[in-house]
Amino acid sequence: MIDASHHGYEENVAITKSVCEYAHERGVSVEAELGTLGGIEEDISGVVQLTDPEQCVDFCTRTGVDALAVAIGTSHGAYKFTSTPTLAMDLINEIREKTGVPLVMHGSSEVPAHLREEIIKYGGHMPNAMGVPTPMVVEAISRGICKINIDSDSRMAVTASIRKMFTEKPEVFDPRAYMGPARQAQQELLVEKMNAYGTSGHAQDYECVSLEDAKKWYA
Repeated sequence: MIDASHHGYEENVAITKSVCEYAHERGVSVEAELGTLGGIEEDISGVVQLTDPEQCVDFCTRTGVDALAVAIGTSHGAYKFTSTPTLAMDLINEIREKTGVPLVMHGSSEVPAHLREEIIKYGGHMPNAMGVPTPMVVEAISRGICKINIDSDSRMAVTASIRKMFTEKPEVFDPRAYMGPARQAQQELLVEKMNAYGTSGHAQDYECVSLEDAKKWYA
């Protein structure tokens, strides 16, 4: 994954192309990003700038990228919308049709209400947190999104579990006591997501790579 979308377009092309050339020589696929998501990711903040379908054609042709993360109105973090969530779904169809490249949707966390309420119940503060409803993500998948990026939901599952443990059992200080349930809560959330998005039950669809072949690729 190389995200140079916070640079100018030509610099994004140059950086992405160089990464693709290096990675492809070593049998590694590359995902890049075009357009800008809102919110903050690590130390980079952005304002939503929807991806231009025509620019996608030029970008994919010049870089040789294998997958493209597009901006259709989502944002990083737990505060994606201030009113009813809306996404530019038609862009997915248009970009997919014009490029033929697998598309990726970043900033796709739902920010589940039950997790938000759990965090608030046990001392957290997440006013007006709102994400992308699961049905909208499922629709995006049906239109051509092939990979979904989720982070905030996973963090919320862990945080809610730990806050509950600290409140109900204040004597606990061993990380093993509270991280175990937190990992379990995270796993249960991700299983729900995989089932909802149709990604579960496909292990048999793929051929396993032997350790010997893997070593050849990375020699």
